[in-house]
Amino acid sequence: MDIWEQLYQAAKPLYHPEAVNDFIYAHNVVCALQSQSGEIYTGFCIEGLSGTLNLCAERVALLNMYTTSGETEVKRLIAFRDAPPTGISGMPCGVCR
Repeated sequence: MDIWEQLYQAAKPLYHPEAVNDFIYAHNVVCALQSQSGEIYTGFCIEGLSGTLNLCAERVALLNMYTTSGETEVKRLIAFRDAPPTGISGMPCGVCR
């Protein structure tokens, strides 16, 4: 299995869109990244109606990487909804780029 398939398979189980409550929606975008050391970290988006609570899947994966290992360099990353990314659809959101 190539690394892109590994990243997809690592993030896929996190995709299950749900309303956490009346104000917060989560798990509708997921991410997997490979750190410079080769470890894989994942994350999912959290969206709040106020806008200030929003965390994209990429930032959550980055936070997981940093808090778990202290690493700060990303080798590769994918983000997607319900299907594997193709072309540029696997690009991180504008904030993360």
